[in-house]
Amino acid sequence: MKRKLQPPFYFFACLLLIVGLHFILPVFQLFYSPYKYAGILLVVIGIWLNLRVDNLFKKKRTTVKPGEKSFSLVLEGPFLWSRNPMYLGMVAILLGAAAVLGSLSAFAAPVIFFLIMDRFFIPREEKMLEGTFREEFLNYKKKVRRWL
Repeated sequence: MKRKLQPPFYFFACLLLIVGLHFILPVFQLFYSPYKYAGILLVVIGIWLNLRVDNLFKKKRTTVKPGEKSFSLVLEGPFLWSRNPMYLGMVAILLGAAAVLGSLSAFAAPVIFFLIMDRFFIPREEKMLEGTFREEFLNYKKKVRRWL
């Protein structure tokens, strides 16, 4: 059975890319101390968001893994203002890490991660959710934006 790469792989690859780009190809320093440490706040928010969403999935006894059948549609907590709060949290962590390092080149990785999730993972996940939850998901989709 062929295993597909999951979002955490892309997240950690982009985290490594941030560090690599900053140290190997530091194009331009955008942020300096103490301002660059505001990125820590983004990292904390992203971690909190991912832990909160993971707990909601566990509470509803549904999967967090893309491509697996969902048993319930989570419409509470961060899902009230984002259809993809877990990916949003990952983007926040990547943006925070890039801000802490401060170089312009480090910001390429969060953009890459965002585009991969937005173009490849989210459309497939939403198609599966539409197939499973039909009208309920379509109504939710009309009320809540994909990212923010």
